[in-house]
Amino acid sequence: MNVMDKKTLIDKAYGALVGLAIGDSFGDASRTELNHQRFGITMDFTEEASWSTDDTEFALLTAQALIDCGGDFTSEAVVAAWEKYILGQKDFHRGGSSEIEAVVNLRRGLKPPYTGMYNAYNHSDGAAMRVAPIGIVCAGNVEKAAHFAQIDAELSHFQDGIWGAQAVAVGVATAMAGGSIDDVITAAKSVIPKDSWFHYTFTKAMDIIDRDETLEDCWTPLHTELWTTYKAAVPEAVSQAFALFRLSEGDFRRGVIYSGNFGRDADTIGAIVGSLLGAQLGAQAISPRWIEKTRYPTGTCLEFTKGKDLYQIAQELAVLID
Repeated sequence: MNVMDKKTLIDKAYGALVGLAIGDSFGDASRTELNHQRFGITMDFTEEASWSTDDTEFALLTAQALIDCGGDFTSEAVVAAWEKYILGQKDFHRGGSSEIEAVVNLRRGLKPPYTGMYNAYNHSDGAAMRVAPIGIVCAGNVEKAAHFAQIDAELSHFQDGIWGAQAVAVGVATAMAGGSIDDVITAAKSVIPKDSWFHYTFTKAMDIIDRDETLEDCWTPLHTELWTTYKAAVPEAVSQAFALFRLSEGDFRRGVIYSGNFGRDADTIGAIVGSLLGAQLGAQAISPRWIEKTRYPTGTCLEFTKGKDLYQIAQELAVLID
């Protein structure tokens, strides 16, 4: 990793974390029927209150697991965090299907990797949405990021579901270390098995951009040529997220707007794009108004996250960077 001062590391960590929250909240709001009727295309947050979804809150669960174990990240540390912050919650029903089923498996007494293997939704993007904190603490260390992402993801996912998480984690780790857009794309693709469904769609997404070049020309093919019947599958949503990250050309606002209006799993796509761009650019490149809109999660899914300060969490994560 390039040597960076503490202030820069915290700014990039905060950028990745709040970028995820912005993309999550923006995407979840922009896909509502009300926003479609009022604006057609959503270009900004409205004056109404924003809210967090499972994307932000499960990312904070991963962050808390990293913090609780002091960066000594193991499967036992992940299970302990899920047991403390989810199983201890009286009512848990608003997470993604993969996470809900993983919790059911934990309650049955199963442990990873079986909680992820024996899970009907283990190819979803539910692990990819939550691993940005791993990319933060593994800044510049692709191998460590991929390893930690597997540890986190296998609680709820298997194969493509794990590879999607690894791609996002190494992408954020590369962006944290000053990597270019091409560097991030290359790092992400390097951890995807070449004979996998995800590798096929990831390659296809990049080929579409090489062929069609502009957002306007890529927009429909990125939807139709990657479409799956299960909308949150890694091979669709995560490949699309990296495509939109590339098409944003390093512009945070553009990336969030592209992602939020993309349709389908717009909150997760926005969360991934926001975390990648936030890690690359730092919080200093993000609208302060957008940051304040999403800085304090609402605990919509995970009660322990309500009112958490993302800046404080970013500082605690930055301390764990080697």
